[in-house]
Amino acid sequence: MTTKSTRTASADAASEEVAMVPNAMRRRGSWRIAGDLPASFRYAAQGLGYAFLTQRNFRIHVVTGLVVFGLATWLQLDLIRLAVLVLTVAAVLVLELLNTAVEAVVDLAIGRRYHPLARIAKDCAAAAVLTAAISSLLIALFLLLPPLLLRLGL
Repeated sequence: MTTKSTRTASADAASEEVAMVPNAMRRRGSWRIAGDLPASFRYAAQGLGYAFLTQRNFRIHVVTGLVVFGLATWLQLDLIRLAVLVLTVAAVLVLELLNTAVEAVVDLAIGRRYHPLARIAKDCAAAAVLTAAISSLLIALFLLLPPLLLRLGL
């Protein structure tokens, strides 16, 4: 026990306690963290607030999405095109939130130590966001550029 840090020892003890609880009981009690629907929404809002306050890229994606929606409104895009833009922006924001969650869980699991699998997990989560952001940019260009050029008379 002298080679383990206190943090690791307490994590091991918590894992042993969880392992002793039968699976059915763990699943049955898991919902109790958010006992009612308003609490669930409150926790989700706290997650959004945390991401907005602490994650620069999340803020960039939110602002970019607002600009895109403003442009789409100005261009009077039809509902189908607007819906595609909503889904595209939402996908990027969802992936950014998942990226933040993956980074937090990895940091919690390994602490300040380096592990190559932790790097892979974080890099792949970030790559998912990047892929969605690039796709979102292309979709926005395909949907916004033609009406914008028409509006500008080009």
